[in-house]
Amino acid sequence: MATCNSCSCYKGLEFGIQMAFQPIVDITKRTVYAQEALVRGAQGQGAGEVLAQITSDNIYSFDQTCRMTAIESAAALSMQSKLSINFMPNAIYEPETCLERTLKTARKVNFPHQNIIFEVTEHEKIENHDLLVEVFETYKKHGFLTAIDDFGEGFAGLNLLADFQPDLIKLDMQLIRNLHERRVSRVIIKGILAVAEELDITVIAEGIEVEDEMKALQDLGIELMQGYYFAKPHINTLTDPFNRT
Repeated sequence: MATCNSCSCYKGLEFGIQMAFQPIVDITKRTVYAQEALVRGAQGQGAGEVLAQITSDNIYSFDQTCRMTAIESAAALSMQSKLSINFMPNAIYEPETCLERTLKTARKVNFPHQNIIFEVTEHEKIENHDLLVEVFETYKKHGFLTAIDDFGEGFAGLNLLADFQPDLIKLDMQLIRNLHERRVSRVIIKGILAVAEELDITVIAEGIEVEDEMKALQDLGIELMQGYYFAKPHINTLTDPFNRT
């Protein structure tokens, strides 16, 4: 595999970042399935303020720094669950080479790379669909888990699913909002669940804010959930809504 040690694309960032973590819970087992790493500024600035500093010149360095920071922080916090990392597909130019720094970081801090989930969001317009499929295939080959975030909204959707079947899909929160009062949303989710079952894909519901949404999802058979109802993101802290240590 090629190495990134001498890669001229990685130049470090001119601003600092840190990670907040938000749990993805298994409501049946009452355990934390994964912690999603969410970027924050060095002084606690929100993700929007951090992302506003991303340009075409630093997008690769930003993506790589986020990965390394997430893994190093997870290891420092003795994370036992899976770690979910959002990646920027338009920052990747060669999947094998761009993955080497991730693997090296995981080895250095002794964090099992098999516990890492790479999420791509539908909110970001994919400039090279074929490259994204290659990225996903490369990640899966190396033992990482893969996920499509915000499924049901945005640019990727069913077209991406037709070409690559990830391990997980995360339902867009707009499908979840007031689900208990919206029959159409429940019907759509039932359809997604049927497709996911046929393709052996696990479904996560995100953006749950109230108990009625959680119960409606539970009635549909969804076990993995995430949202403010369970816990908000906390910087450099692992939250367990079930108070397990």
